[in-house]
Amino acid sequence: MQALIKISDKQFLVKKGDTLFVPHQKAEVGNIIEVKPLARIEEDNTSLDPSDDIQLKILEHLKDDKVIVFKKKRRKRYQKRNGHRQLMTRVEVL
Repeated sequence: MQALIKISDKQFLVKKGDTLFVPHQKAEVGNIIEVKPLARIEEDNTSLDPSDDIQLKILEHLKDDKVIVFKKKRRKRYQKRNGHRQLMTRVEVL
């Protein structure tokens, strides 16, 4: 059985035992958060009935890879280089 869940405006297709990286959550490491599924997918049918909540256990908080932001205006001697690392949370589906 798989479920489609929504966390911080991002959707994930998960099943029991999956480990995934989601946007930063404001819960402590080791806590369990519950998310209502948008849809459940069985082998033979799809159900839009969110009957049970999906439990996620927070494993760790970390930063994603660095994204380089580079701006340039040609013939104007303007260049700007900046970097950004997004905060992420690694969770396991229970």
